[in-house]
Amino acid sequence: MARFASRSQSSRPLSWTLIILVGFLTLCPVLMLLLGSLSQGLTAFGQFTLSKYVRAYTDPYLWDVTLNTAVFVLGSSLLATLLALFLAYLNTRTDIPAKPLFTVLSIVPMMIPHLLFSASWALLLNPSNGLLNQALQGLFGLESAPFDVYSLWGMTLVEGLLNMPVAYLIIAPAMAAFDPSLEEAARVSGSGWTRTLLRVTLPVLRPAILAAVVLGIVRSLASYAVPRVLGTPGRVDVLATYLYDMISTGFAPDYGQAAAVGMSVLSASIALIVLYRALTAEGEKYVTVSARGFRPGVVELGPLRGPLGLAVGLLCLLMIVLPVLVLLYTSLVPYVMPPGPQAFAAMDLRHWSAVFHEPGALLALRNSLFLAVVGATLGVALSLGVAYVVVKTRGPLATLLETLSFLSFSFPGIVIGIGFMWFFVQTPLYSTLAALLLAYVAAYLPYGVRPLASAFVQIHGHLEESSLVCGAGRLTTLRRIVIPLLVPGIVSAWILMATMFLRELTVSVVLSRPGTEVLAIQILSYADDGLWGKLSALGLFMIVLSTVLVLCAQAAGRAFRRRQGL
Repeated sequence: MARFASRSQSSRPLSWTLIILVGFLTLCPVLMLLLGSLSQGLTAFGQFTLSKYVRAYTDPYLWDVTLNTAVFVLGSSLLATLLALFLAYLNTRTDIPAKPLFTVLSIVPMMIPHLLFSASWALLLNPSNGLLNQALQGLFGLESAPFDVYSLWGMTLVEGLLNMPVAYLIIAPAMAAFDPSLEEAARVSGSGWTRTLLRVTLPVLRPAILAAVVLGIVRSLASYAVPRVLGTPGRVDVLATYLYDMISTGFAPDYGQAAAVGMSVLSASIALIVLYRALTAEGEKYVTVSARGFRPGVVELGPLRGPLGLAVGLLCLLMIVLPVLVLLYTSLVPYVMPPGPQAFAAMDLRHWSAVFHEPGALLALRNSLFLAVVGATLGVALSLGVAYVVVKTRGPLATLLETLSFLSFSFPGIVIGIGFMWFFVQTPLYSTLAALLLAYVAAYLPYGVRPLASAFVQIHGHLEESSLVCGAGRLTTLRRIVIPLLVPGIVSAWILMATMFLRELTVSVVLSRPGTEVLAIQILSYADDGLWGKLSALGLFMIVLSTVLVLCAQAAGRAFRRRQGL
């Protein structure tokens, strides 16, 4: 106890410094959003009124938007959770073939930006010239397109597929740790399969299932790419696109009214994140495995093994292969046309050449690279300090810092962008890359803190104490002992933040101004103009660039560890 007390005392200045810095990044946009919702306007900041709330919540269209949003977030979250539950059961409890596909399904889709995934489904299922629609019309002789992805069901389907890997990563570990003897005991007692499922299996997995549903709702509520690419052409608005339209259309956008609606979205997101943390904490009450020799039983699928394996392969095709292939195909043909001899003969690199000779695309590329490399480096440096205080010290300051650092996880990007806009417009930072840099770090700080906190947990305090006893200072101990052992966590955090920054859309769509466009904004402008060839070429280059950054970071981490003799 004395050791923890002395460490807490010595780290108190660092704790307060980080609390002030992280508090500014996370609470400042919330406070500015609140003040902005009560102000007359950007040029009359401080002249308080409730008229923005009255106007916002008496708008009849808001209730239609709210209903669309409820269907969208609940439908996509339930779809993602059901798919994840089905796949987790097959992977952990059955003898289904090709189990490595489950690893691919849980990781690779996260590397495809939501904007590109949405665009690929627009290319496949739009009602006018969608490639899959055209193929089905030719195959079955249909007069009209069988599917219209520019609809609420299309948005829900695509968002559900995007959220499924995250739900799988929550449910699969809980399913793997489930003791099947509980189900066997229920069956021996006379319960049928349905009763066992409802009375034993699902109750034990309830915390994980509910956590996946809640996190899916949070992610869908914050989603902007899918509603913008698929909902806007079909005139289906949800809260994210409704908020953006408030601040981007008309001669005099009402930023105060947008802030008023944004406060409700932010409050709902924070409440859901609190519920999510409570559910994940409750999961410890449902531990069913305690003995060392535990091994989950394997259910033999019998004649269903082949069809279910084929279904998993089809899902892998829909989530990974088909989106990437349609982008590659579209980037090589002069315009959207069905595959065939004529299309293959017309293939060339005109869209790739046009993109890399276009000043706007090159500027967006430079800006995104700067934000990814510099932003991820600054974000990891800040996350390193936060993780150290949270893990290695005890007391109320560490708890407060952890709460502040996790708070931004609940912020929808477009809402927090509006909050930062109210702040930056009062400063010289408005419409600069520095504004985007600060907003990115604030929005994605938890993605850096979590991997580093896990890495710090694995480093025993005795290593630092031994170094200090031998005469090394704290900086030497940090440089020679702690940092080398943290390299895997640092690399993971940097990769995660860099890829997030490279593909970021929701904060950028609010704060980006002429001269500060990023890759996601440039791709979105191509989608708005129907330039699908350029969109596909630049989107594929974004994926390649993300992969290169990952490989470079991993190589740098390995080189550092070799130099340190680890």
